[in-house]
Amino acid sequence: MATHGYFLGVRPNGSAIRAIRAAQHLSLRTLASQTDRDRGHLSRLERGQAGASEETIRRIAQALGVPLSAITHEETT
Repeated sequence: MATHGYFLGVRPNGSAIRAIRAAQHLSLRTLASQTDRDRGHLSRLERGQAGASEETIRRIAQALGVPLSAITHEETT
């Protein structure tokens, strides 16, 4: 069940996504192209201003070559 752009109690960790992307010398444009997602949305996601669907988080992890756990936070209730 997805809520507020998150899924199954997991939310994207924008700062981790940005750090991994930068370490790999990938531009937002390149990541957007590799994930078939909007560059502006990815930028907002990295800044913590947007959520992401399960599919988007999986695409980002795949494009960065990292496990989902490297770019997500677990939600606690």
